[in-house]
Formats: sequence, structure tokens, C-alpha cells
Amino acid sequence: MKVIYVVAFLIIYLEMIFKFAVLKSAEIADIALTLLFSVQIIIVLNLLCNIFKEKVSKAILIISTIILTLYFMVQTVFYNLFSIPFSFMTLGLAENALDFTNIIKDAIIQNLPVLVLLAIPLVLIICINKKIKFNRYNGKQIGIWLISIIVVLLILFGVINLNRNGVYSLYNLFFNINAQEKNIGKFGLINSTVIDLVRSIGGFEEKAIWEVDTETEKESNSDGTNETDDSNQPEEPNSEEPEEPEIEEPTYNELDLGLDTLINQTTDKGLKNAYQYIASVQPTNKNEYTGYFKDKNLIFILAEGFNSIAVDETRTPTLYKLTHSGFVFNNFYSPVFLSTTGGEFQASTGLIPTQNILSLWKKNKPEISYALGNSFSKYGYTAQAYHDWTYTYYSRQDTMKTLGFDSYMGIGNGLEKLIDSKWLPRDVDMMNVTTDFYTSEDKFVTFYITVSGHAPYNFGAGNSTATRYKEYVQDLPYSTPVKAYLASQMELDRALEALINKLEEKGILQDTVIALVGDHYPYTLSIDEINQVSTYTRDSIVEVNRSNFILWNSEIEEPIEVNKVGSQIDVLPTLLNLFGIEYDSRLIIGQDILSDNPGVAIFSNRSWVSDYGTYFSANKQFVPNGNGEVDENYVSNMNKSVANKFTMSQSFLKYNIYKKFEL
Repeated sequence: MKVIYVVAFLIIYLEMIFKFAVLKSAEIADIALTLLFSVQIIIVLNLLCNIFKEKVSKAILIISTIILTLYFMVQTVFYNLFSIPFSFMTLGLAENALDFTNIIKDAIIQNLPVLVLLAIPLVLIICINKKIKFNRYNGKQIGIWLISIIVVLLILFGVINLNRNGVYSLYNLFFNINAQEKNIGKFGLINSTVIDLVRSIGGFEEKAIWEVDTETEKESNSDGTNETDDSNQPEEPNSEEPEEPEIEEPTYNELDLGLDTLINQTTDKGLKNAYQYIASVQPTNKNEYTGYFKDKNLIFILAEGFNSIAVDETRTPTLYKLTHSGFVFNNFYSPVFLSTTGGEFQASTGLIPTQNILSLWKKNKPEISYALGNSFSKYGYTAQAYHDWTYTYYSRQDTMKTLGFDSYMGIGNGLEKLIDSKWLPRDVDMMNVTTDFYTSEDKFVTFYITVSGHAPYNFGAGNSTATRYKEYVQDLPYSTPVKAYLASQMELDRALEALINKLEEKGILQDTVIALVGDHYPYTLSIDEINQVSTYTRDSIVEVNRSNFILWNSEIEEPIEVNKVGSQIDVLPTLLNLFGIEYDSRLIIGQDILSDNPGVAIFSNRSWVSDYGTYFSANKQFVPNGNGEVDENYVSNMNKSVANKFTMSQSFLKYNIYKKFEL
């Protein structure tokens, strides 16, 4: 058997298994593109296996197969844990997230069928290696193969340049957008990795899609002209007709940023791009809830692994009470972006947290004027943060300062002296020992990051929390991981109960707002396990992220139901509006959920949910929800908007955009 057939089988097999089993994409066009872009990889590897003596060539084939197999396996486990592919642009960012060996072990076991499938080519090649024929090429043959590589590359670049239509066209993905999952879907994992490595080494400047469109397309009327037909203009109103009553003009959450001057004076193209984007954004309106919580205190909780499936009237009565009173958000999502750090960044900054964006945050430590602590501190609030695990985890000793929390305590810088810090620490203990530190202040904003709900979900080593509450769940008709998860969330419920009791004892419960979101869904549970307890059947891309946003104050007598779609990036601007904090809504990618702007929730693979339906990015499928009809350009325009939000989240940090304005 010629080695080129073996190499072709290896590359195509691995790419297709990853596409079908991991990305769950079966788009015929994308399959064809992946096969096409795999040709030069096959040719290169075949050449490497045929220019040395047979012994060396055989070693190259075996080693290459091992490396590729392991890489595809690592990407499989990483993707299924964090819902995003691993990127070399942020090497080391996920280090902390992978510290928990039990989680990695569980993830491997959960993905074992796919990992076995990925190992098949390696096993076959080892078994038939004696039958593989290696032909040591002479100089002429090597030259022919090198020329063929150049020809294939030219053809591929031609294909890229011809495919310019659409937000995620080959051209945009290759030259303008850093959307790794989209790259994998079209170019294949190996080629997308090469692109990723080149961008990691050489740097990469994303372009906003609205800018790309102005370069490649010209808007015109249906007849192909751009002229205005005056005959179609509305007639002047009859002066004798009664005047309509004046409608009060809405006011908006925007400031005078001097954008026109900045756009004209800025020579840096990327920075000018950001200014132009900000100027193009529709600001959110001030509304009946603007200042609703003015001068009240805020306790914001990022709850480890919390999801709506954990809420139960009997097992978690406090969570049940808080999710069914106060503000009740019926269509809220907590999209997973690289574990807890992604959830933390979304909720506290209102920006989208890709791996590259999180890396910029941690490395550059940019000024984020509207981040949770910074916004409230300007209004006289004392800002403190607490986490009942290692205080340096995810570099929080630095990033907490960018969020406006100079006072930050965790295990290792003080909290270990006050609570039992062995894994897993108790959220109840953290609440009980820290409330005295801030409740005597005139006004306070306190940020808690819990840990007791962390995976692995079992009743043995690694989860003392679940074991503590085992008796409450042991008779439930669910699998052990699901029961252990539900048990672990009971600690969060008891911590909330303790917090509310403390606030009531100090007589400030009515003056304090409690906000809570989960950092991500319990991603070590399979979608089948999640659906064991879900009240409806969830998919593994979008609905798996549906959750609760708790926004509660004891003085709200009747629930205030909100049906608009929202997600983590909308939490911060919603709070700013409710607390009457002046801000420019164009400088936050998320938006006030209580405003008139249409709602949208965005996910790591660029799927999205709007008030009108769900778009599944992998298969380019839009599923209307029956709330109304949309025009033929709706999905395309939404994809442009989503792409721009990703790009601008990065630009805001890269150019330290908040420091450009006097905020």
C-alpha cells in the first residue's frame, strides 16, 4: 500500500471524525471545503515520508500519526469541556482551568467513544506498517511534488479570494476575523491550527465586518441606482389638519464622547475602526427602571456551576424564592466561555470573553472604567471582592484591580485564616465571616465568587460538598453525577440563606440588592444527564446554557417578569441603569435588558438567540420561535452584528478604549 493512501486516510478520517462527532457539523459545503484544504497537508506529509530511507520515513509516519492523534484528542476534550477549541494565541490561559485532574479524567471518560474513534488510524498504521510502501523520491520527483504544493496553494488562495460573500466567508475568516471554530469548520483543524500559530507569532488585527462590507459591496436601490426619487417623498402635511400631540423624546444612556473629532484625528486604522463602531451603535434608552435601585447596596454573586436545573422548591428553597421573585428573567443565558474566568469577565465588564480577549485582560491589565467595581466606586460605594479558593487563581490578584476591587480576599491572602480552606471550602463559611467587613459601610458593592458547586460531581474524593448533602438527593431518579451536582448546589442555597439572615440582622436587607448568575452550566455533565432533570429537552449548543439571573430586593412585592432575551454580557449595563449610574451604553457590548433595544444572547461558536429565534452557527440554521416574522436579511444582519461584537470586545481592550475618554 502506497504511503500517500495511508496519509490521505489519516488526515481525512481525523478531520471528518472531529467535524461530525465534536463540532457536530454536517454541512456539505463545509465538508467539501475541508477536504479541499486537506490536499496540501496530505501532499506535504506524503513528501516528508518519501525523501528519506525507509526506516526514517516509517518513523516520520508513526510519529506524525501519534502527534496528530493526540492533538485531535486534546482538542476534543478541551472543546467538550469549554465549548471552544484550544488556541495557541492564548497558550497558558487555560492552565488553571485544567488543574483539577478529576475533571480531566471525567472529561476523558465522557468523550471515550470519540477518543477511541480518533485512535483507529494510529492502531491500523501500526498494524499494517510492514505493508506500507515507501518510495525514496529522487530530485526530479521531489521537484514535481514541490511544484504541486505551490500549484495547490495557488488554487486554494484563489478559492479563498473568490469566496467573499457573507460574514463568515473564506476571505473574511482568512484575512479579517479570528473565529477559530469557524476556521475549523471550513479549513479543517490542521489548517486552522496553522493559521492560529501564524497569528500567534506574527500578531493579527481583526477588522469589523461593517468596514469590510463598505470595501466589497455597494448598497443600491432595487433598480441598481443610488439616486433619490423625489416623487416618492411624503407630501407636506395639510396645515389645516389638527396637530398631533407631541410625543416625549426618549433619553439615552450616552455621553458626549467627541467621536467625530477622534475619528478625524486618529490615524491608527484599528483605533479609528473602534471609534466608528461606537458612533454607529444605537444607545439604550433610559426607562421606567432607571434609578430603580438608586443608592441601595449591591451584593453580586458569581456562582460556581449554577444553572436553573439546580432550583427546587424543597431542596433549594432560597434559590427558589429568589428566582421567582424580584426581577424574573425568563429568557436568560449564561454562555460558557472558557470556564469560570469567562463568566466572571462577561458579567463584570459587559464584554465578550474569547480566549484572546481574556489573555489581553490578564496580560495588559487595561483600564475598564465601567467594570462593576469601578462604576460603583465613582458613586461613593466601597468595593470589595471575595473568593473561597486560591486568590491568585486566574491571576485575580491583578484582574480584580482592573474591575475596581482593590480590596480582594481569597485563600492565600487572608481568608484561609478565617475558614477551613481544604478542598472544597464552604460558601456558607465565606458569607458568614466576611459580611462584617462591608455591612458597616454607608454604601457598598461586594463581589463574591463561590466554589462549593465545583465539579467533579460525585460522592467520593474531590467533592465533600456533594457528600455533605447526599441524604437529600440519594432517592432521586437520576444518575449519580446529576444527584451529586444537585447536592453541591444546596451549599449555594444555604450560603444565600446565611447572607440574607446576616443582612436582616444588621437591618440593611431592604437597602441591599442581591444579584446572582452562574459562571457557566455544569459542563462536566453530559447533555443527556442535564436533560434528566431539565423541565424541557435542551440541545448541547444553545439551550444547555439557559439559566437564571437573580436580581432581588426584599422591597419588591410582586415579581417583575422580563421576557426579553438576555445573557451574561447584559448583566452589568442592566445594573448600571437600575442603580442610576451614568454611563455610555455604546462602550459596553452587552445592553440593558430592560431597555427597548432588541435582545440577543451570543455563544462561543457564534450561535445566537434573539427575541425572534435561534441561530445554530455550525449548520447555518435559523429556527424561528413564532414571536413574529423577520425579513430575508435578518440572519445576515444579525451575524454581522454578532461578529462586530466579538471584534470590538477585543478592540476595546487592545486599544485601552476606556482610557481615551474622560469617564
